[in-house]
Order: sequence, then C-alpha cells, then structure tokens
Amino acid sequence: MRQHVRPGTAVPVPLAPAATDPAELEREAGVARLFELHYASMLRLAVLLGADDPENVVAEAYYQIYRKWRRLRDTEAAEAYLRSTVCNLTRMRIRHLQVARKHVEAPPIELVASAESTALLHDDQRVLIDALQQLPARQREALVLRHWLGLKESEIASAMGISCGSVKTHTARGLAALTQAMEARR
Repeated sequence: MRQHVRPGTAVPVPLAPAATDPAELEREAGVARLFELHYASMLRLAVLLGADDPENVVAEAYYQIYRKWRRLRDTEAAEAYLRSTVCNLTRMRIRHLQVARKHVEAPPIELVASAESTALLHDDQRVLIDALQQLPARQREALVLRHWLGLKESEIASAMGISCGSVKTHTARGLAALTQAMEARR
C-alpha cells in the first residue's frame, strides 16, 4: 500500500535498520549502558587532561569502543578501555595542536571553552585547573588518573601505556610542581 505525502512535507526516515543479530543487540545495549554510566566522568576526564574539544574526544572514544566491542575479551573491562582511549585521544589531540601551532604564522586563536566544560568547573577549581594545565602532559595525566579517578598505579600504568615506576615518577614530580605552582599563586 502506498502512502500519500504532500509536497513540502518531511518523510521520517529511520536512522538505522533495527538490529536483529543477538551479538549486535548485546553490543548496542552494552555501549548504551556504558554511555549512561560513564559519559559525564569521561567528559570531566577529557577536560581535566586539557582537551580543547572534550565532547568530540569522548564521542570518538565511544565510537572506537562501539567498533571494537566484539573484540573485547571482557566487557567488564570496557570502562578501563574507554578511560584509556580518552587519555590517548586527548594526548594525540594536544600533540597535533602543538605541531599545528608551530607551523602557523599568525598567532593562535584563543579557544573558547564549551558550555559543558565551563559548567563542570566551579570557580574555586579554576586556579587548580590552571595550575594543572601548566604541568607536562604525562604528569597531568598521572595526577588526574590517581587523585581524581582514584585509580591504582597498575590501572594508571595500563591507561597511560607506561610502567608502574614511571607512574610513581610522574605522580611525584607532578605533585611537587603543582604544589609549587599553587603556593606561588597565594
């Protein structure tokens, strides 16, 4: 049976065909559950690590875990995989921007924080965030993962792709530099 549509009227089109494969249904449900539980914390993580576009970094991380869902050995480890992906994507984005800025002749345009990023940060945290942004990337990552997320050294090492000894070094140096920077601002 044909449906009559008036000219100028939008015809609703389904975004994607409904999944019928049980593995596909499990993947969609798993990623949706992961999104509901961890989106806000992953967005905060990207902000604290210094991402200039945290929403896009987190969206890319969810896209990557969606693509690789069937290859996950343990779906319970999906949060750790997601956290590691956010760290890696943020690091890559910062590196890319540093290289791009070196090759730009005009002064860099000051980036404006998104509404979501601004809403996440309270006024009393701004000084701390500014001091964190001055730290080298590895020290900042180690401190955020340790003190904000409360991860163990082995989890931090896994997320950053470094040894536990390096985690200790980056954390100690970052904490010392952060303490010095905070005391200098008083």
